[in-house]
Amino acid sequence: MIKIWWLLWISLAAAPCAAQIVPGAEHMAQYLKLLEGKRVAVFANQTSRVGPTHLVDTLLARGIRVVRIFSPEHGFRGNADAGEAVGGGRDSATGLDIVSLYGKHLAPNPAELQDVDVLVFDIQDVGVRWYTYISSLQYFLEAAMTNGKPLILLDRPNPNGFYVDGPVLDPRFKSFVGMQPIPVVYGMTLGEYAHLLIGQHWIDASAAPGFRLTVIPCTGYTHHSHYRLPVKPSPNLPNMQSVYLYPDLCLFEGTAVSVGRGTDFPFQCFGHPSLPDRGFSFTPRSVPGAKNPPLKDKTCYGTDLSGLSLPGALEGRFQLRWLLEAYRDFPAKDSFFNAFFTRLAGSGQLEAQLKAGLSEAAIRASWAPGIAAFKAIRTKYLIYPE
Repeated sequence: MIKIWWLLWISLAAAPCAAQIVPGAEHMAQYLKLLEGKRVAVFANQTSRVGPTHLVDTLLARGIRVVRIFSPEHGFRGNADAGEAVGGGRDSATGLDIVSLYGKHLAPNPAELQDVDVLVFDIQDVGVRWYTYISSLQYFLEAAMTNGKPLILLDRPNPNGFYVDGPVLDPRFKSFVGMQPIPVVYGMTLGEYAHLLIGQHWIDASAAPGFRLTVIPCTGYTHHSHYRLPVKPSPNLPNMQSVYLYPDLCLFEGTAVSVGRGTDFPFQCFGHPSLPDRGFSFTPRSVPGAKNPPLKDKTCYGTDLSGLSLPGALEGRFQLRWLLEAYRDFPAKDSFFNAFFTRLAGSGQLEAQLKAGLSEAAIRASWAPGIAAFKAIRTKYLIYPE
């Protein structure tokens, strides 16, 4: 039987939303003893911190033998463009080898785990289906199981963990930006999601009966919490405004419309040269983290959301209003969508609904059965109170 462990404190279930939220990585007394005398590989990026210090540096300073670093999309330092090929290399600060698990190489191979006794996973997620860190977690879990390596997951709060909404992915549309039948916003931390993957048999655990997953939970966190990220999770999510709007605006990446990549306010606006000029415009430029943004050097007219009062204005739900607005105002309807839209939406249904002119209420009603079914499954794997 697979062993799944999580370390809970008596006060966790009663922790109020206003309590200080402490990520799992900062509860070092709970996992250092599991690493002492072991050869350790760490899956990490710039968000993997213990206070102001990177987790890898912290472990090395405590005498833990870290032998390898694995990194996700955007790289170990978190500065690569979305979708940019990121190679491996050597970390200049520690001299450790970095193995990129993105692109064609998504999971550690046996040679990369041969000299490893235990794996550590520590990444800040944002709780959206197409944000690829949950896909990386699945591949990493599968590699740990296949190669018989115990995995310690240092859990972190989900900044969008206070609601569940959006269309549920149809498995026929599975891709790296959506691997499981979950809504766009699924309301789980990575620790909870790992339990879900295993418990629902969404990953093959039959070859790893003795596998051990240990989740080190956060304290002070509930699914009513509005957690503010101390470090930006990726180059184009620079602040909490962008993190809260990311679920709603990312579908524009499957259209002709820009979401502000190449500006100072990515994922806080949307626009296109052919949309009506209502007093707001922006021009995407080549910048670090968005070297060749969509509609580069073209003046885009659209809507500024950077001053919206969030998360309250989102009403705790996945918003369709801006997508509906842009599609309504876009003059060349036949060129609005691209092939990426259905991969993000998780099926062809939403695109068909928009083209058919369905109302937001009708579209949302079509999601309801899938969301209800997912919520019933999700409840079984929650670590933190709702």
